[in-house]
Amino acid sequence: MFLKFLRPNNLSQKMMRVIFSIYLGVTCLITGAQFLTEYLQTQDSILNELKQLDETVRGSVSTSLWQYNQTQLDALVAGLVKMPIIEGVDVLDKNGKNIISKRSFTPTSAPLSVFDTESELYWVLNEKQILLGSLILYSSSEVVFDRVLFGFSLIAISAIIKLSILFWLFIWAFDRYLAIPLKELMSQVNEVQLDQNISKRIDLSNIENNELSQLQDHINKMLSAMEMSREQLLEDEQAKRKWLEDAVAKRTEALQISNEKLKELATRDSLTGALNRGSFFETAQHLLILCQRQKSPASFVLMDLDHFKMVNDTYGHFIGDQVLIHFIHTIQTLLRKSDLVGRVGGEEFAIFLPDTGMDDASRLADKIRKIIGNSILEIDGKTITYTVSLGVESSELKDQSIDALFKRADLKLYSAKIKGRDRVET
Repeated sequence: MFLKFLRPNNLSQKMMRVIFSIYLGVTCLITGAQFLTEYLQTQDSILNELKQLDETVRGSVSTSLWQYNQTQLDALVAGLVKMPIIEGVDVLDKNGKNIISKRSFTPTSAPLSVFDTESELYWVLNEKQILLGSLILYSSSEVVFDRVLFGFSLIAISAIIKLSILFWLFIWAFDRYLAIPLKELMSQVNEVQLDQNISKRIDLSNIENNELSQLQDHINKMLSAMEMSREQLLEDEQAKRKWLEDAVAKRTEALQISNEKLKELATRDSLTGALNRGSFFETAQHLLILCQRQKSPASFVLMDLDHFKMVNDTYGHFIGDQVLIHFIHTIQTLLRKSDLVGRVGGEEFAIFLPDTGMDDASRLADKIRKIIGNSILEIDGKTITYTVSLGVESSELKDQSIDALFKRADLKLYSAKIKGRDRVET
């Protein structure tokens, strides 16, 4: 504990050291003042005793000087020096010359301080005082210290006892009212920090209404504010996360729609909406293989608008585009959902009919030819009619490629055009 006092490592011990050091300094100052007062009072008392001794022996010394009795004077001075309060005696003649000088100490062991009392020696003759000389009695600090030693010891012992008692009382008081509550406070704060549980509150035991209780209240208010802030942050984060999830979902849905549109654009003819050449042949190839596995027939119809170049040259490309759109919309009304229609050239279209034999395919082709031949288009005040030639081919057991059906159908389409157009060749 004393080492902790000398080398404090916490606030309470530092405060205890400061307060106790101040008290120690004040105590030492007061004790020193008591020592000095006692010393001065004792010195004054010894001076009074010296004066009384001076009055007592003055007559004997004067008699010895008047009678010039040196032996008696020496004996008297020697007796005075042996007295407890006298450290030295000087007897001077009327001219100040030293007659006798005696000390109880040697020059090498002289006391710290020496004080004296001096009186004149007279002899009365015929009622007249005759000056014989003077008597000086010396005392010293050693005599004072010897006299006040016991008193000094009592004061010192009392001061030490009071310091010791107060030291342990300081330690107890600081531990009881400051160190222990602070340790408990730091321990609970560390628990909150380590557990990361700011819903926990500081609850000090045996705490009075003082600064520590106010500090506890402030910390608990701070923890409450932190908990509310964290809950608010969590709510904000959840709201932002939900908003982000909704935004991502909407964006994903929009991207899916865009991808489907892009896929549709990639597989469809931009003018007529029919499958483009690549998508048509790819899908028809898969359907052909499926029909071959199921041993069901499949048919391929290849169509070409008759004299379509003349339509473009006569009426312009805009009307030509409208004719193509009219054609594809017309034949789509005659097809099943499982049938494929695609634009495989400028004015050349193809139909793949799964699970369809030659007879049914021929009837469908002839129906298309008749409806197109009977169609009349009114575009920008112009009346437009057109016809179509068709070549029909059905699959055989050996057919594994859609290209084979396409080549055979193309030959029959060519035959239809050679034979006068607006006809179906099977």
